[in-house]
Amino acid sequence: MNDNTSRRVDRGRRKLLAGLGALGAGTLLPGCDDSLSRNPQVREALGSVEKLTRSAQRLVASRQSLAQEFDKSDIAPVFRANGTTDPQEPEYLRMVENGFADWQLRVDGLVNRPLKLSLTQLREMPSRTQITRHDCVEGWSCIGEWTGVVLGDLLDQAEPHDNARFVVFLCADHTYGRSDLYYESLDMIESYHPQTILAYDLNGDALPVANGAPIRLRAERQLGYKHAKYVMRVEVVESFRDLYGGKGGYWEDRGYEWWAGI
Repeated sequence: MNDNTSRRVDRGRRKLLAGLGALGAGTLLPGCDDSLSRNPQVREALGSVEKLTRSAQRLVASRQSLAQEFDKSDIAPVFRANGTTDPQEPEYLRMVENGFADWQLRVDGLVNRPLKLSLTQLREMPSRTQITRHDCVEGWSCIGEWTGVVLGDLLDQAEPHDNARFVVFLCADHTYGRSDLYYESLDMIESYHPQTILAYDLNGDALPVANGAPIRLRAERQLGYKHAKYVMRVEVVESFRDLYGGKGGYWEDRGYEWWAGI
């Protein structure tokens, strides 16, 4: 690792934490909202992450380098939920009532073999369990144990096309009553990272609704807003320009940076 690159990344991370800390000092927030995207400290802090660039971070951390994992003794008694915690969409409420018995995850887009998988089928696949820290853009962190399917294993089954560049996660929830559904995206490198999973268990139990049931994305090298909850569909694409606001994510369409590596 080049010393100049290392110092550059360290400065950027310190700037990010300082910006988030300044936001958090004296501010109690129940969840992300549009006022955050307009807050100059948040925009500057997020901008500092983007300026590191994916290539700079990957000079410091290889494509397969792991986010820190913790001991069971570090797990928070209650994993904090924020953002949307109780979706009221009728179709989602119906699935909650029947225990997600007829829920299916679609994996499609630029793939040779589109998939439709029930929650039972996902649970029957090889899984990964990891105890990791969730770092929210609001400045708080929480440690939890996640179990789920490695996203790369699903993608291998679906066989992405050669021109596939991004994986988009389309969700069941509307945020703050707005008309557009929540979504997020990752590039293929982060999608194939071994700690990028679709989690169905939290701390040894089925994922609660407040935390994203039946499955949520865990992309452990990314800030919390990238960890989409209530995932219904995984779409492999060449570009996300024509999807919603065209910036690759619900909050990105509202001013947050797409690259949220930490």
